[in-house]
Amino acid sequence: MRHELTAFLKDESGATAVEYGLILALIFLGAMTSFTYAGASISNLWNYTSNNIDGVVND
Repeated sequence: MRHELTAFLKDESGATAVEYGLILALIFLGAMTSFTYAGASISNLWNYTSNNIDGVVND
């Protein structure tokens, strides 16, 4: 019984999959944060452009 417990505690199979999962989660979180900030900036740019075009067309 003690041998099985020691073998179980030393077993590292699956650790790589967990590490890859954590790395993927961090990349996903970073991408979503970047898209959120970029989306707001792009929306502001489109609104600014639209307002300027409306101003030129209506003058």
